[in-house]
Order: sequence, then structure tokens, then C-alpha cells
Amino acid sequence: MRRLTLAGNTTVITGAASGMGAEIARLLVAARVDLALIDRDAEALASLAAGLPGRVTTHVVDLREDAAVADAATQIIAAHPRINALITCAGSSMLGSIEQLTMEEMRWLLDVNLWGTVSITKALLPALRAQPAAHITHLASVYALAAPAGRIPYAMSKFAVRGFSEALRHELEDSPVTVGAVYPAGVRTGIILHGRYAAAIDPAVAARAASAQAAMYHTEPADAAARIIRATEMRRARTMVGREARLIDLIVRATPSGYWRAMRGQLRDATDTTTPVR
Repeated sequence: MRRLTLAGNTTVITGAASGMGAEIARLLVAARVDLALIDRDAEALASLAAGLPGRVTTHVVDLREDAAVADAATQIIAAHPRINALITCAGSSMLGSIEQLTMEEMRWLLDVNLWGTVSITKALLPALRAQPAAHITHLASVYALAAPAGRIPYAMSKFAVRGFSEALRHELEDSPVTVGAVYPAGVRTGIILHGRYAAAIDPAVAARAASAQAAMYHTEPADAAARIIRATEMRRARTMVGREARLIDLIVRATPSGYWRAMRGQLRDATDTTTPVR
């Protein structure tokens, strides 16, 4: 398969204002890649772009709004005639058990993590198809490989992103566009600390669970970003990021219906959203 040349072309990044999206943007600009950056946080997006040299456009979009996504895609395509990569980093987390979560809370997360990913991909696909070669990289999660207790909507959304990525890859197999999913684990982005939790949970309990999860993270965002860029350049279908991701992938392959027994102890504090803080 032909390696993708990012330099001199445009990469579109969602969730670009912070975390891995921002790190990917910094690395790509240094490699002479034009960027179209998407985020709903206008202030953070402007701050990031102000420090980036080169040809960079910013687009403030709530990816849950299909019409806004379509308008942004039109603007991006007009400003960037050679879009050959899309990296979807936008997403959030949600703590809580099925009893604690409302349907509205779960639907919100699916709208952000899944439907936002689908919407921007669909809107930019014609531009990607028009290139001699292009690649779409969707950030899934290690929780698209193994579904833990206390993360039902997050696991649902990421398993769905995985399924979307694989089905889309098969649909596009005779086109210039390839599709891959990245499965990060343990990346120190702050997503869990700044994510949402069920309104029914005591905030102190939620903070304890989030901190316990964050304490398990070891991969630096810049290292994860470099691996994601490499996966995009090489047009890989499946990429693990972080030692935890590789380990969990092996455990799930070895025991598809029993992996939770191996994970339960490690995640006990991170999934406890009921025990009061004393």
C-alpha cells in the first residue's frame, strides 16, 4: 500500500484544542502539514492556532450539530484543496453505573463520541475521495476492546466507533481512501479528569474514581500523537497506543468472555462510583 504523504497536504483534526488533538497539530505543523482544526472551544482553539506557524484554519463546531458540521466541511474544503487525512480526536468520557446514569446522559455521550465522528467523516469523504490517496484515522479506545463496569456509555460509543471504522474500511476498499482505528490506553490527556459523570454521583466520589483512573496512565500525549501520525502515514487499519492497550488486546484475545476477571482488581477504585468518601 502506498505510504501517505502528509507534508504539503491538509490534515483535518477534530478535538484539536486540547489533549492528543493539540499534540498531533503541533507535530504536523512542524512537518510542514497544512491543518484544518475543529473544536467547540473557540478560545482554546484560537490560543492553539496562535502558536502554530504555517497554513492553519480553525473551525468552531459542535459535532453533534449535523448542519454545523456540513457548513464547516464546506468551508474547510474551499480553504484546503488537498485534504488527504482526517484524524478524529473529539470525545468525552462519562462515569457512572447504569442505575446512576440517565438516558439523556448516555445519549449525550453517544452524540459526542459516535455521531460526531460519523458526521464529520461523512461530510469530508467526498474531498478525501478526490485525492490520489487519503486516510481516515478514528480514535477509538482500549475500551473499544474491553468493556469495563462503570463505563457503559463510553464503551458503547467506542465499540461503535470501532465498528464504524471497520465497516467503512470495507466499503472503501476499492477507493483511494483507507480507514484505521487507534486504540489508546493510559494517555495523560486529562480526559477522565475533565470528563462528565452522572448527576446522581456525589462529586467527591466521582473525583476519586477519576483520579484513580488517571493514576494508571503512563503514556505522554506527545508520544501518543507521534504514533497516531505514524499510523496515518502508514495507513494502518489497527494501532495500539500504550503498553496497557497491547496487554488488554492480548488478554481479550486469550479470554474473550473472561477478560474482566483479569481487569477487575486493577480497575476497582476507578469504577467505584458508590462508596462514600470519608
